[in-house]
Amino acid sequence: MSHISVLLHETVDAVLADRNTGIYVDATFGRGGHTRLLLAKLDAQARVYAFDKDPQALAVAAELAQQDSRFQIIHASFADMQQALNDMGVTQVDGVMADLGVSSPQLDQAERGFSFMKDGPLDMRMDNSQGPTAAEWLVDIEEEALANVIFQYGEERYSRRIAKAIKQAGYIQTTAQLAEIVKVAHPKWEKNKHAATRTFQAIRIAINKELEDIENFLPQAVEVLKPEGRLAVISFHSLEDRLIKQFIQKESSLPEDSGWGLPQQQQDTRRLKKISRVRASDEEVKANPRSRSAWLRVAERLA
Repeated sequence: MSHISVLLHETVDAVLADRNTGIYVDATFGRGGHTRLLLAKLDAQARVYAFDKDPQALAVAAELAQQDSRFQIIHASFADMQQALNDMGVTQVDGVMADLGVSSPQLDQAERGFSFMKDGPLDMRMDNSQGPTAAEWLVDIEEEALANVIFQYGEERYSRRIAKAIKQAGYIQTTAQLAEIVKVAHPKWEKNKHAATRTFQAIRIAINKELEDIENFLPQAVEVLKPEGRLAVISFHSLEDRLIKQFIQKESSLPEDSGWGLPQQQQDTRRLKKISRVRASDEEVKANPRSRSAWLRVAERLA
């Protein structure tokens, strides 16, 4: 399956905010759908910088960079965005967008090891040029720590049973083997879902440090935004969405009055203004079922 960008027009329109020039960042290039539409709406003086860790995404981005001189790809995590931009002399930008979902090619290619739907080596690394594979990580992690990961990142109520079964199995080479181990250990799972859905999500999040990267990325995005610059982030599960929601809430709210000082002494530390929260339309969900769980949150940098 080719990758279909989720909430494509909504995200690009939100980050542009009726502008057609400036400097923009696509923090998660993927297969470039959002970047391409952004470039199509920008004038000749605009610049777009994109980040990605996936070697296959980088190859696609390199082709785009050859075709469009306004675009540059950076092989790095968005958790290192601010430093990478500063190294290139970019200190402020007009907009930052990020799509936190795993791209369809990653899920659909068995050799990447992300999905239990297609048997392949148990890898799951976004950047498969470095770091331990999921198979290696499962060997090294203690049972209790694994249970905590599955519970916290997968929100899986049977995490302890599953972790015990995984550790008893020894070295697990393939996605099909892991999926079967989880299925046997799982006493009850949700209708229309595979028993291993939550466990696979948890392991993927852990080995790629996805939530840690988001926590590092969000403050950097605010730092690099110009006043009235926009931040637009698409999330696909509750853990990601909660982080983004809480961050925007914190950055767009006045600090609570301690009760000790006079109201006029309270310092306004707000850096963001909430703009919108958008779900995929019924038409988009019908055309691309992977969009059904997507949320787009948009905020604007205050002066």
